Amino acid sequence: MSLLHVAIMVPIFYAVLVPLLYKYMKRVHTGWFILPVPALLFAYFIGRIPFIQDGEGVLSTLRWIPSLGINFTVYLDGLSLLFALLITGIGMLVVFYSVFYMDKNKEAIHRFYVYLLLFMGAMLGVVLSDNVLVLYGFWELTSVSSFLLIAFWHTRDRSRYGALKSMLITVFGGLAMFTGFLMLSIMSNSMSVREIIANSSEMTSHGLFIPAMILILLGAFTKSAQFPFHIWLPDAMEAPTPVSAYLHSATMVKAGLYLVARFSPVFAGQAEWFWIVTAVGLTTLIYGSIRAIKQTDLKALLAFSTISQLGLIMSLLGLGSAAAFYSGNPDSLIYTKATTAAIFHLINHATFKGALFMVVGIVDHETGTRDIRKLGGLMSLMPITFTIAAIGAFSMAGLPPFNGFLSKEMFFTAVLHATEMNFWNAETWSILIPVVAWVASVFTFLYSMILVFKTFTGKFQPNKLNKKPHEAPLGMLIPPVILASLVVLFGLFPNILSYSLIEPAMAAIMPDMLTPGDKFLVKIEFWHGWTTEIFMTIGVIILGTILYKLYGKVRLLNRPLFNRITFNRAYDRGLSTLERGGHKITGTYMTGSIRHYVIYIFAFMIALLSYAIVYTGGIKIDTSNFAPVSFYEAIVIVVLVVSVLALLFVRTRLVAIILTGMSGYMVTLFFVIFRAPDLALTQMIVETVSVMLFLLCFYHLPKLKKEKVKLSFKWTNALISAGVGIVMTLIALGASSGRMFEPISDFFIKGSKELAGGKNVVNVILVDFRGFDTMLEITVLCVAALAIYAMIKIDPGDAILGQRERRLDILLPNSNDVILRTISKIVIFIVLTFALYLFLAGHNSTGGGFIGGLMTASALVLLSMAFGLDVSRKIVPVNYRAMAAVGLLIAYLTAMGSFLFGAPFLSHAFNHFDLPLLGDTELATAVLFDLGVYLAVVGVTMTIIYSIGRDD
Repeated sequence: MSLLHVAIMVPIFYAVLVPLLYKYMKRVHTGWFILPVPALLFAYFIGRIPFIQDGEGVLSTLRWIPSLGINFTVYLDGLSLLFALLITGIGMLVVFYSVFYMDKNKEAIHRFYVYLLLFMGAMLGVVLSDNVLVLYGFWELTSVSSFLLIAFWHTRDRSRYGALKSMLITVFGGLAMFTGFLMLSIMSNSMSVREIIANSSEMTSHGLFIPAMILILLGAFTKSAQFPFHIWLPDAMEAPTPVSAYLHSATMVKAGLYLVARFSPVFAGQAEWFWIVTAVGLTTLIYGSIRAIKQTDLKALLAFSTISQLGLIMSLLGLGSAAAFYSGNPDSLIYTKATTAAIFHLINHATFKGALFMVVGIVDHETGTRDIRKLGGLMSLMPITFTIAAIGAFSMAGLPPFNGFLSKEMFFTAVLHATEMNFWNAETWSILIPVVAWVASVFTFLYSMILVFKTFTGKFQPNKLNKKPHEAPLGMLIPPVILASLVVLFGLFPNILSYSLIEPAMAAIMPDMLTPGDKFLVKIEFWHGWTTEIFMTIGVIILGTILYKLYGKVRLLNRPLFNRITFNRAYDRGLSTLERGGHKITGTYMTGSIRHYVIYIFAFMIALLSYAIVYTGGIKIDTSNFAPVSFYEAIVIVVLVVSVLALLFVRTRLVAIILTGMSGYMVTLFFVIFRAPDLALTQMIVETVSVMLFLLCFYHLPKLKKEKVKLSFKWTNALISAGVGIVMTLIALGASSGRMFEPISDFFIKGSKELAGGKNVVNVILVDFRGFDTMLEITVLCVAALAIYAMIKIDPGDAILGQRERRLDILLPNSNDVILRTISKIVIFIVLTFALYLFLAGHNSTGGGFIGGLMTASALVLLSMAFGLDVSRKIVPVNYRAMAAVGLLIAYLTAMGSFLFGAPFLSHAFNHFDLPLLGDTELATAVLFDLGVYLAVVGVTMTIIYSIGRDD
């Protein structure tokens, strides 16, 4: 495991500790304990800059599922380093800002920081992952964590609405992107981003190439709020201001830009990529800028300005892809300037937009409103905040001497070069590119001026404010001051970034533009003479100033263009239509009857398997190799059939439960006859515990009523039952009759000792060869147990019935209590001792964690039945929910422990050691995993038993 893996996982693991820090250190703001995480990560990535400058990328792999090509591979190059610095650097300032913004006495700040750390780790995972499936996993984790952050104030309707909208739109794009990734992996026969890029020239003629491009762009456009998927971003502003400053200036919305930049080497040579990315970017740029000037809420204005700026960067990435057309030609350097501008403006946008979001948070915090119509005249009351706002807004407007001026000039250069393109039919439409860019820049200037002067100058209106305004505390000012200082620093000395961050990022985006050992010439100058770009900037300032003077007087500038037809209304109506349709369709089959659901499932299974049997030419049954039925087997079969048929005629639940248990015990006898002791033990204990659960569940149900059952009801049951039995019997006989391959059991029998160091094949399969299945099974069991506990815990039945508790022992006849308790005192210790033996011996003999856990649970069930739940809890004072969680944690930690040794996930090791008293002893890490299984099984079983057996 490399430091890059650690960098991704540290925020995620640290998030687990936050509730403990919050619980035991309430006197100190939790943010102070969080601050070292992004600070240390930022310092680490800063230290990587010299190595990346020298072209030394960092690659590290943790093998996950090598057979499927799925590995946790991380790669640090110029592009991922740039984004990692933004994620950790801005994250550090946001955490510091939040310490003073979030009130620890009024807000659930522990939840806030858990979500924030999860998001930080997920974003680092996105930009550092080399495997497309791992990248997708982190991509969706950013959607989930951002959903939680946006809905942090979950009592507000608008917060929940904005969170849901962002989740639906970005997850839709993520699923499309996932499909595109799968197509790329099929075409390149690899899931590695680096290998996909290396094989990109061989994929261009493939039929899946263009569909994969469009699907990946859908993921990028939805995440980066590109038109028409932009509608989630303004509603996401319901989140706390630190969230907006982090997610919507430097991280989440930049993920789509990262995706386009990362996959530019694959698609940049295609006309479709150039036109789609450029057109969508320019459309978003001008649409966002027009919508921004019509907002009266400061955060809404910043939201649309963010949309506009993201469109600007996206269009530059599209224009920069034109360089691929001239690959190997000196003219290509002209078009690489667009990519240079994109990277530079991406950095600049993070600095000035982060500062502006924090400024708006300060204004809201100190005045109680963000409504521009209520603000004004704050400059003298909040001079430092005004200065920061002016620096950030002037940079966003593209005014000198700030960094935004330089990247805006480079943007103008790039769009002017677009008019010179003579490929991909660009000469026809390219003239529109600089026109759209210039008009959008005018509106950008206008909303920047509105932000500053409508808030801080003009008439002071204290009667409209909820608070008496004053300058923010020092702690809230330090982060935006740092960002504003960077705005000035990067404006005056832009070449600080040229070869440290911009050039390595360009090398990652356009690797084919360079010969080995060469570097891009990145030199950013403040003055180039009286160029066309300068006159365009002057024109922007003149026209923008005129429009600002007319703002409030001309209806077109500050009124919505459309009131009835909007994208938001289309989204709302579409969502409500889907919900209504879903309710209607679901209502046709979700009748509330378990019988109906079972019929649907079994009928579908019968139809599908029957079709498969007919389609494949039927089942051929060869009975020549079948073993004869012995006398004992015949007896067991007869008893099994009789017990099942008898279920049709019983009239009490107790008899039905007994007959059901009898059929299960007959299956146990089959395993005994077939010499499968592990399966026999497991089946016997499962049946015992299942019968107990049936008794508990049916005890709470009302008594059976004698009702006349329709003939159709019986016939339906009979047909479904017969159909399932016949189809499954035919499939079982067909599978036993002919084999196309050698049985896999030979591999397990041979490899059990050689590869896993265990003689018990069944247990070795559970904890080693098929350990992933076991881990997921105990995870599902834990979730199910917690769900049962939660449902019963919130059930108001006890209050209605006036019962303090329901006891397990009332199910037992009183006359048997003395006998049962006397026998139990001996039997329980025997069963527990046997359970311990099964657990310890399971790797080489009959047993294992699963059987041992069930056996332990059966002893505890017997204890509860004999002495009651209160006595049972006093004798064994264990929190079984916590035990299940600990077991699950042990299993997962054991599975991930293999990473420390460079082995795939869930790999185990074993060796022989000469121990005192014991002599030669085999020790295997699988025992630790088995311990997790044991604890999880005991915890899950007893949680369910205790939950159903007693309600407090």
